Amino acid sequence: MHLKRIVKSSAAAIICIIFMSLTLSPQGEEKTTVKINITEIRSDKGNILVGVFTDHEGFAREEGIIDIKLSKDKMENGSMNTTIELEPGTYGISVLDDENDNGEMDTNFLGIPKEGFGFSDYYHTALRKPAFEDFKFTIKGEDTVRIDIRMNYYL
Repeated sequence: MHLKRIVKSSAAAIICIIFMSLTLSPQGEEKTTVKINITEIRSDKGNILVGVFTDHEGFAREEGIIDIKLSKDKMENGSMNTTIELEPGTYGISVLDDENDNGEMDTNFLGIPKEGFGFSDYYHTALRKPAFEDFKFTIKGEDTVRIDIRMNYYL
């Protein structure tokens, strides 16, 4: 009889510990599906590089929290899509049409980009690099967010 009580109380203690650990442990925030639509890609050469940033400093250093390399195999009529999952917060997305597949933006002797580029819901036309503030967006916990990126080519 004494053994049965020990087994019952031990099982109850284990169940209680498991329940407490599940309810007290920090839960990750719900992620939002971000559908990225990239348009006006001029050729099927190379790959598309996508960088996701959370602030100006990361963008200036070109150190994204997410870096994606997309094959142009699924490109149709100069457009392609990809999907990522992000927690609520502020982000900016930049895209490079890495036509020669060397992993970097190529420029001419004046520093003008030779390859295409684009930013989240922002069409950049100036010769200087944009600020993070120009193309940032905020996720507040929606189920899905759509981001349109129109490629721009100077040369």
